[in-house]
Amino acid sequence: MNYKTLTYLLFVITVSFGFLQKKTLPDGFVYADTIIEDLDVELRYYSSNNFVGDTIDGYNINRLIVTKGTAEQLKLIQDELQQQNLCLKVYDGYRPQRAVNHFIRWAKDLNDTINKQQFYPNVNKRNLFKAGYIASRSGHSRGSTVDLTIVCGETGEPLDMGSPFDFFGQESWVDYENIEEHQKKNRHLLKSIMLKYNFRNYPKEWWHFTLRWEPFANTYFDFEIE
Repeated sequence: MNYKTLTYLLFVITVSFGFLQKKTLPDGFVYADTIIEDLDVELRYYSSNNFVGDTIDGYNINRLIVTKGTAEQLKLIQDELQQQNLCLKVYDGYRPQRAVNHFIRWAKDLNDTINKQQFYPNVNKRNLFKAGYIASRSGHSRGSTVDLTIVCGETGEPLDMGSPFDFFGQESWVDYENIEEHQKKNRHLLKSIMLKYNFRNYPKEWWHFTLRWEPFANTYFDFEIE
């Protein structure tokens, strides 16, 4: 085998291997960083810093996936916030159904309460389903729901919203009154700018928003985040 033939074979093998390794998303989905290059993403379920205390099934990389329309609207929000020296920070977007199933298994294990003090100190774990904190289906699995906050453009520090992300309790309700005025102001800023760009909020979680007229309103996906 001569040098040119060997070189060509190696090229074919490399191209073929790259093709096999390339990850493709379902039609209508995008990696958010292909539309918003400077978006701050910290997928909490790709870590142990969450109410379960472990990496969640289906989260294999810290890379946000959402529907294309969701990413395009988030880009408009990011652009407007940056005019005020503020930015978005996203904690979750598309969530595979297998991740929801992981939550369900965890919720049924009443002895696993490693992060109770941080995320649900005043809620009995056996009541998480009844209280609506855990469900068998999640809007996140449709690809147009995001969990996010606003951060300072200079420091990257999140604005004080009066409760941490994913805190189970009334303190996280959008209209909770027993917080400071600046915290109410920050919540109002987040809610109003999201609403301006056609995201509706979930009243019991100040961080949770779903794109109006979402493209997959009745479909729950289960492809992994990778």
